[in-house]
Amino acid sequence: TISSTAAQTKLQLQSILDQIFPEYRGVFGNLYSKISLQILSLFPTSEDVLSVGECDLTDKIAELCTTRSEKWAKEKAHKLREAALRNPFQNNLYQSHIFNLKMFINIVLQYQEHLSMLATEIDALAKEIEEYEIIQSIPGIGEKIAATIISEIGEIDRFNHPKKLVAFAG
Repeated sequence: TISSTAAQTKLQLQSILDQIFPEYRGVFGNLYSKISLQILSLFPTSEDVLSVGECDLTDKIAELCTTRSEKWAKEKAHKLREAALRNPFQNNLYQSHIFNLKMFINIVLQYQEHLSMLATEIDALAKEIEEYEIIQSIPGIGEKIAATIISEIGEIDRFNHPKKLVAFAG
């Protein structure tokens, strides 16, 4: 499936990142957030980070993540420069590693986009099904779980008694 392939790609990205810029991991809360991956693609090495000023890094982060404050961008730029200074791999990097890192970043971003589009389609399809809102009326059941239940059960009419549905669910 797409999600298992995406998970495998993330592991490969982590592996190559450990050989180039392991200190990058702590800069953003989520290594795989869109902003984190975009910044890593632009500045894959500590040399790239240190070649620009903190103000330029702040501007780039703010430009790519317009939903956050300038203060947040400045904090991330500062953390990125600190990570670059701590990075054990300051030079002698193989260009093939950098190429592979950027390739994995692009693949993960594409998977995320594709999964987001699929989630939107699933939500739209689920809303057309009468049972969707009924299932969501159960405490703790939101849109995603309701859509999952509907997809797993299929046609509810195939169960002529509630006990058969319970047996199917296990």
